[in-house]
Amino acid sequence: MKVLLIADLMGRPGRWATSQVLPDLKKERQIDLVIANVENAAGGFGLTKEIATKIYSYGVNVLTSGNHIWDRKDIYDYLNKDPNLLRPANYPPGNPGKGSVVYPLKDGTKIGVLNIQGRVFIKEIECPFRVANQEAEKLKQETSIIIVDMHAEATSEKMALGWYLDGKVSAVIGTHTHVQTVDETILPRGTAYITDAGMTGAHKSVIGIIKEDAITRFLTQVPNRFRIALEDIKFCGVLIDIDPDTSKALSIERIRLDLPPINQEMEGD
Repeated sequence: MKVLLIADLMGRPGRWATSQVLPDLKKERQIDLVIANVENAAGGFGLTKEIATKIYSYGVNVLTSGNHIWDRKDIYDYLNKDPNLLRPANYPPGNPGKGSVVYPLKDGTKIGVLNIQGRVFIKEIECPFRVANQEAEKLKQETSIIIVDMHAEATSEKMALGWYLDGKVSAVIGTHTHVQTVDETILPRGTAYITDAGMTGAHKSVIGIIKEDAITRFLTQVPNRFRIALEDIKFCGVLIDIDPDTSKALSIERIRLDLPPINQEMEGD
């Protein structure tokens, strides 16, 4: 059983790369489930209902997110309506949306997807370790195949969660930093792990932003408009092969594909 997690989609370039690569990749690699982190899919900040619908049309099954899912207020109501759009499970109770889903495949197999957010250098929300453990136990009432998107800044926090959940879930995949790491591995009890899956978007940039805009912010410390970069587009993520009988990962493979220049006239941000 193969599960693909597409690294953080960054604005128009990320959506375009996904639309170009995913349909053929799913057929060639016989992928059963596609997860994409979409917290930056709308102009680099947040998500809209219309963009979520577009991403589903490319062949994505489940949408995960992180701290930027709250950037556009009009998504709040949609979070309660779309069963396959997740926000981190460890935000306090009462917030819109949910942090996990059990997705049924065509053959009847069920796969749990859990979205968790770290606390180091981000927001002091509920403990990601305790919430991840609690949510995994709930998901196990329906399936033992569980994929965790750990959206966090600190590598140490991601690694610690990977070790903490080793043997309890099928994979712990780090997102958020937009820089793909090369530490993909199968932990001793069968959980696939990588610190960060990277970014699907323009890589001649500062994590997807036009480099001059980012440099200006660092030099002046004054807020300025961040524009989405369009050069050196890559499709990034990880492909995990899971044994459906044991729920343990058999392999984890980094995906990093170069794309031709984007059409500058393409509609949207």
